[in-house]
Amino acid sequence: MKQLWMVIIVLCLIAPLSSEAQCSICTKTASQLGEGPAKGMNSGIVYLMIAPLALIGVVGWRWWKREKELADAGEI
Repeated sequence: MKQLWMVIIVLCLIAPLSSEAQCSICTKTASQLGEGPAKGMNSGIVYLMIAPLALIGVVGWRWWKREKELADAGEI
């Protein structure tokens, strides 16, 4: 189980390096700015995307853990 979590953490750290998170309007704007600012803009978009996804993950994990505890206690 510990190895699975390590793989998930490594994948989460590597994924933003190769992801493209720009809509068509942002892509057009970034292409007019040049290569350096375009990469910075993409990194900013990925950075802003992390907080909501982390929040969803924490809520989902806590929900799953609570349901598991209730099932183990025989309440469900």
